[in-house]
Amino acid sequence: MSQKSINDFGLAASDVGLNMKPSKRLQKLPPYLFADLDRQKARVRAMGKDIIDLSIGDPDLEPPHSLVEALAAALHDRRVHRYPDYSGSLEFRKSAAQWLARRHNAHLNPENEVLALIGSKEGLAHLIFAIVNPGEVVLIPSPGYPAYSQATVLAGGVPHFLPVTEENHYIPVFDAIPKTVLKKTRILFLNYPNNPTSAVASGKCFEAALALAREYGFVVCHDAAYLEIHSGTEHPMSILEVPGAKDVAIEFHSFSKTFCVAGWRAGFAAGNANIVGTLGTFKQNMDSGLFTAIQKALVHAMEHLDDHIDGICTIYSSRRNFLSHHLERMGFHVWHSDASFYVWAEIPAKLPSIDFCKKLLEKTAVAATPGIGFGPHGEGFVRFSLTVSTERLEEAATRMAKL
Repeated sequence: MSQKSINDFGLAASDVGLNMKPSKRLQKLPPYLFADLDRQKARVRAMGKDIIDLSIGDPDLEPPHSLVEALAAALHDRRVHRYPDYSGSLEFRKSAAQWLARRHNAHLNPENEVLALIGSKEGLAHLIFAIVNPGEVVLIPSPGYPAYSQATVLAGGVPHFLPVTEENHYIPVFDAIPKTVLKKTRILFLNYPNNPTSAVASGKCFEAALALAREYGFVVCHDAAYLEIHSGTEHPMSILEVPGAKDVAIEFHSFSKTFCVAGWRAGFAAGNANIVGTLGTFKQNMDSGLFTAIQKALVHAMEHLDDHIDGICTIYSSRRNFLSHHLERMGFHVWHSDASFYVWAEIPAKLPSIDFCKKLLEKTAVAATPGIGFGPHGEGFVRFSLTVSTERLEEAATRMAKL
């Protein structure tokens, strides 16, 4: 190759102009964890190895047949191929409101308290841009979903990490947050059932967060992507079940996990009308609405496919029990939960989590996610995803036991 430098898109600097550099805000970001993992996996795969990928929360189970059929039928309606409403169709928003009322005893006005999203990740990031000014604080659990801190940095906000540890059942200790930080706070992120730990929050956690938000005037954002994935006797709570939550809270729901349609990029936000409206205004200026055919199909799902959810939860529970048992036999300390589709485990060898996962991938072709990727308090841990078959989990356990 010549002296030209190549960027990530394969273009030489001289091909796109000498001033083609990432913005300063983009340069502030650390390497995206999952992109780096993908590069490592590509190298191992190029060596001809069979990778068992337990690193990404991408459901392997098929969506319900009737849901696929509902989408196929909707595609024959010529109206769905026009631009969708930014907020989502009223039919979709009514179904989402009825879903929350039926499954979570949370009551929303579909006219102004529900908003369709092109996946909940889009909504989470856009909310930060919509309400956080440069220099203002966003409270982020650590370990936690990386998108919270990355979007905060891009928006010019200041991430303040809240340690969540096994000692406190992976719930933030709100009393430990300095008042000087709280006075600058615009958003508090919560995520239960939790990614990566699978922890579940109680009503007391939500009540404490809401009380703090009212006192200091910030927004509570509950990421409920895994709310329907559980196998226990008690259903995990929506924060919108708590009386008065709509004063300060917004909740994000994803269909990716619930109906195994991650590639559809579909979700919705619900909660305080002013917060939902502000997010909607940002969306109008930055992206488009959710494809109408997908909205129509998901109306069918929300109204008729509860049995599907029960079925996939049973499968994930069986996988979780199997992998947790074998990890403990190898010396891992496993956090036990009956929610989400992850297993969070402390690494027995006292290796840095990135080094451990690299060694695991190189020696066994099993891919897992290093805990440090979820924040500073994830170091020393690893997350395993349950989105492969039991047979593949058995093979992964056999390989890891040899290592």
